[in-house]
Amino acid sequence: MCDMRRLFLLSALLLALALSSLALESQQLTVQTDSGKQVVLSRADLEALPHVKVTVSEHSSAPVNLEGVTLRSVLEKAGVAFGESMKGKRLTDCLLVEAADGYRVVIALPELDPAFTDKQTVLAFLRDGKPLGEKEGPYRIVIPDEKRMARWVRQVTTLKIVDVQ
Repeated sequence: MCDMRRLFLLSALLLALALSSLALESQQLTVQTDSGKQVVLSRADLEALPHVKVTVSEHSSAPVNLEGVTLRSVLEKAGVAFGESMKGKRLTDCLLVEAADGYRVVIALPELDPAFTDKQTVLAFLRDGKPLGEKEGPYRIVIPDEKRMARWVRQVTTLKIVDVQ
């Protein structure tokens, strides 16, 4: 009987480890740079970046507090350059944001560079201090100054730099 109990406990432990591994993998974000290099960022990588907080109202609802990091800082962490390199041909580079459900939007790279705009684009991972829910997270794009929320992508999985020339 003791061996059967040990086998059950071992099986339960292995299942728990497998599930936690899947949960961590779903917290990863893939960034494809303009050179084609793919960088996988973990939740810990993103949480280590400077945090920003925004208060927004969605579809006329009560305001909510979202917290995350600037999209620019995520791209810089992956090796995408901003600042002085953002001129000439680089002005035709865009960010393709992809979601788990296949939804995709484009953001021009100059829209993310503080030399071009004061607007902040946020990769949020907390809502009112708690992780985003399954339908929204683990990551969500939020652009507080936009009138329409069509580019507020839920369940972000991949960020790709693309050249539209």
